[in-house]
Amino acid sequence: MNHGVAAAAGDPRSAHRRYVLALGVLFAVLWIALAIKPWHRQDWALENALVAVAIIVLGLTCKRLPLSRVSYTLIFLFLCLHEIGAHYTYAEVPYDEWFKAVSGVTLNSVLGWERNNFDRVVHFLYGLLIAYPVREMLLRVAAVRGFWGYFLPLDLTMSTSMMFELFEWAAAELFGGDLGVAYLGTQGDVWDAHKDMALASLGALIAMLITYGINRALQRDFAKEWAQSLEVKEPRPLGEYVLARMLNRRK
Repeated sequence: MNHGVAAAAGDPRSAHRRYVLALGVLFAVLWIALAIKPWHRQDWALENALVAVAIIVLGLTCKRLPLSRVSYTLIFLFLCLHEIGAHYTYAEVPYDEWFKAVSGVTLNSVLGWERNNFDRVVHFLYGLLIAYPVREMLLRVAAVRGFWGYFLPLDLTMSTSMMFELFEWAAAELFGGDLGVAYLGTQGDVWDAHKDMALASLGALIAMLITYGINRALQRDFAKEWAQSLEVKEPRPLGEYVLARMLNRRK
């Protein structure tokens, strides 16, 4: 009887797998389409190095740590935007031409932009879209709660944004020439890396504020969990005191 009811209702795990598989197929189709004649093949390959790592990690963890459909969708959207940037290079994505073809005016003229800001938008969306999947991972693996369930996803998203800027710098130094310039994509702005990190941080902050607002409104024990997360769990100092205790145990 229970089996019949479950079959009639549908297996939620099966529906989850189908959804994730559909996202994977859609991304594969987009990836193949944008892999055809990218504007700068070497830059495209370099941009896709981290994508390959991300796909491998998601594939290896999908059974042991399957994320929610919300998280997979947010990751999917970010990867799609990244593939557009990889195809054209971030500094040359022709969004102005696309917008003008639809509206008759350029987006830059409407917003008062003086440069190609596709990279800036994607850095902002990196924070906005990736902070929640990071939060889900931390809640389920590290068991963070309360305040730390919002601060640590923000912090980790900010730090990975910084790490990517360092990776860009290292790659530009290593490869140099036109490839280094295309991959770095500063467009002459000496503060480009700082602005990119600030926008990613802003996006992550907004994502966590939205999550905070939803949880505060719907979670019955929200205030209690928040307070407990800020309580001192270990009253004794650590550092040299812990080292001394460990050395004493070895005697």
